Amino acid sequence: MAKRLYRSRTDRMIGGVCGGLAAYFDIDPTIIRVLWVVVTLMGGAGILAYLILWVVVPLESPGSFPPQPPY
Repeated sequence: MAKRLYRSRTDRMIGGVCGGLAAYFDIDPTIIRVLWVVVTLMGGAGILAYLILWVVVPLESPGSFPPQPPY
């Protein structure tokens, strides 16, 4: 089964983008969120990237994946 990128339903603050990226790369979502803030503060590109990913990346289907373990 191929690995796919989805927005997280369970580990989300706003749109689930960081939680989905963390699940895809199998790392702590806090690391992704901190990196996102750093990129945003260094020029604002993080906000635009987040909005684009929020629109483009599909939301994971309910019940199709095992629940994400809490970090």
